[in-house]
Amino acid sequence: MFDLSLSVHWGEAVAFLGRNGAGRTTTLKSIMGLVPPRSGQIIFKDDDITGLPSYKISRLGIGIVPEDRRIFSRLSVRENMEISRKKASKGSSSNKEWTVEDFFEIFSALEKRADKPGGTLSGGEQQMLTIARTMMGNPQLLLLDEPTEGLAPMIIKEIMKFIMLLKEQGISVILSEQNVKFSLTPADRVYIIEKGRIVYVGTREDLESDKEVIKTYLAV
Repeated sequence: MFDLSLSVHWGEAVAFLGRNGAGRTTTLKSIMGLVPPRSGQIIFKDDDITGLPSYKISRLGIGIVPEDRRIFSRLSVRENMEISRKKASKGSSSNKEWTVEDFFEIFSALEKRADKPGGTLSGGEQQMLTIARTMMGNPQLLLLDEPTEGLAPMIIKEIMKFIMLLKEQGISVILSEQNVKFSLTPADRVYIIEKGRIVYVGTREDLESDKEVIKTYLAV
């Protein structure tokens, strides 16, 4: 990564776009402490969290939904969520504390499979479970890495509804995606990364009206 700089405001959804290999996943992992940066700083709520272990970063109020999901396949759906339960960190931007029952209402498919092992769920159900498990930690900033990859349109709609709900709750989101249309729907601002560098920063409306930028950096 080279001279990469991005910011997220409270209650804001930021679309983080770029082709495969551009550096999106590495950036999210750096924020989460999974791939510490070689230089520079990562500031969260005015505190320097650069180099902190990921469990401490999680306690401070950042959560990540990884591309590979990493659910506990032998634990039940309910257990996967309960094991991740944490109180909201101090100074939370949202008064909401998420419960298992909340996610059974939001993602009804999970309620039907509540006592089934996570490993028996479909890909879409596993993605819902991964999101729910992360949110049980009550993060103030949610990092979503390719949340729609390989999912059916109906599941994608459910995830979009949830992202919009997060914005209403004042929770910030960084949405790393190749699905440009999906990403721009909730986005307030957009960053495009190419070969480890930020090459574009603008509002959703700015990008939607700039077909040349889309063609240059996002077209497959």
